[in-house]
Amino acid sequence: MAASKNLPVLIVGDVHGDFERLLAALKPYPASEWRTVFLGDLVDYGVFGVGCMRFARDRQNTEVLLGNHEVVLLWALRDRTRIGFWVSIGGQLHDLEELRRDSELQEWMRERPALIKLEDGTLVQHCGNDAYLNLGSTIGEINDRVRDLLHNGGEATLWDLLSSANVFETQPARVERWLHMTGSRRVVFGHKPHRSSKPVIYHGGKAINFDGGLSRSHRLHQRGAPVTASVAPLEA
Repeated sequence: MAASKNLPVLIVGDVHGDFERLLAALKPYPASEWRTVFLGDLVDYGVFGVGCMRFARDRQNTEVLLGNHEVVLLWALRDRTRIGFWVSIGGQLHDLEELRRDSELQEWMRERPALIKLEDGTLVQHCGNDAYLNLGSTIGEINDRVRDLLHNGGEATLWDLLSSANVFETQPARVERWLHMTGSRRVVFGHKPHRSSKPVIYHGGKAINFDGGLSRSHRLHQRGAPVTASVAPLEA
């Protein structure tokens, strides 16, 4: 649902089908009072992936980015030979069948952007990598190319890109180059769980990881990890 740009920003890291923990994490943040941005990977591992997608789509003042797990779900939907691979990385067969019956949700997923630049200069994306440059030289070009690939059988290209390693955590020069090329002041991402109780800040605040391993079904979930490691306001 379209987001108001005048509200404080709430970032939601990888949910991976854990609807119960998602609701608990969002409870302090009414949708009418926050601009919520999901970093992608709402599906797989947990049993409520499609339910999480519908919830995010319908939540007031909310934007949803494309993650690598949304890509491979759509790939399995289009090409049955990919179902085995998708299941091996957490895919839930009931989600595939539910999505197959919901053409409106399919179309909505294929329209998700890869990058969002907020008004304060924050760039929001799924993985902490500059591999997005393989698709274009500007945010608009990249998002246009992503939509084109999703509508024309290009899931393999997007899977490889969005599965790229989070190099921004350890390579400040890559971060600086990426921020310069996109005209941004910092980058926010998820994709790979960190081990902190809150989002992890790198390089003096120029890169922030919001994937705190929210889903209890994820293979890298750390028992006792608080929801605040994945869901938190974006500080100014």
